[in-house]
Amino acid sequence: MPRISMLAVAVLLTASSPQAGLAQSDAGSFYADKAVTMVVGYGPGGGYDVYARLMARHLSRYVPGGRAIVVQNMPGAGSLRAATYLYTSAPKDGSVIGTFSREMPLAAMLGGNPNIQFDPRKFTWLGSPSSFATDAYILWVRKDSPIKSIEQARGAGVGELILGGTAEGASGNDVAVLLRDVLKLRMKLITGYPDSNALFLAIDRKEIEGRFVGLSAVASSKREWLQPNGVVKPLLQFGRATRHPDFADTPTAREVADDERARMLIEFAELPYLLSRPFVAPPDVPADRARLLQKAFLDATKDKIFLEESEKLQVEVSPVGATQALEMLEKVATAPEDVKAAVRALSAHK
Repeated sequence: MPRISMLAVAVLLTASSPQAGLAQSDAGSFYADKAVTMVVGYGPGGGYDVYARLMARHLSRYVPGGRAIVVQNMPGAGSLRAATYLYTSAPKDGSVIGTFSREMPLAAMLGGNPNIQFDPRKFTWLGSPSSFATDAYILWVRKDSPIKSIEQARGAGVGELILGGTAEGASGNDVAVLLRDVLKLRMKLITGYPDSNALFLAIDRKEIEGRFVGLSAVASSKREWLQPNGVVKPLLQFGRATRHPDFADTPTAREVADDERARMLIEFAELPYLLSRPFVAPPDVPADRARLLQKAFLDATKDKIFLEESEKLQVEVSPVGATQALEMLEKVATAPEDVKAAVRALSAHK
């Protein structure tokens, strides 16, 4: 083959490769020399932080330039501080992404909280590495608690469960309040703990009897709890239509509900768990950069090395993309008004 033809073929092959295409695009050029920051709405060590740092390590390999993504913890108000920053103040050029409470989009769309001043549908959605397909949000209670079952927690004469939570708007708080009222649980919620690690420590120290927290968060941050000699036991599952196979003796909230209206309220409140670990960029990111980030996000969650590390960390991976995220938000927006009003009232009641 003549030399000129060989050169032409080489150029053609290089131009047609995925990385070359990204490098030559406007979005690829932008990221080739731009650092990316990932904002986390909670302190270090909790479930959201574990997922964020995992995503940051692997997402960087799918963004042109391959620079390490800088993780910035921004705790406050149950991750509302971080969500507000991403919506109103963060650069809208695609150089900042972030994650916040799975409950934050639901709270924003229900209304009623004057501190939440954003429309979650206007974020540039990347998706979630977890849709809770193999996870569960569980009420964990110390084994030495006088309350040994969910039936006792609903009955009289045994006292109240003393549970802990972080700031207003956090997942554990909202779920606890909802289930307290819908299922008539006898419980007291002590809020204000700074982060998930503080809650784990409070249970170990017997300051509180238990908390709501995801199975994956326990597996990654407090694995000894899952051992036969662990200090806690599961009392109730939330975020699932059926019982988790590892906890076949622990009922779901839907099972415990007394009537159809209660089940409907629980199912509606469980919708955010399809976006168990939401990742977004600010609104109005240029379309080509948004598409690049969305593709990179999903590609990273399917990466062999990512999956191997996820397994070591014992975190659940069942990714959903931007399209599914927006579909879920639309389902919340179009839910019956009486259901939304009931959940809003329960949230305000806390």
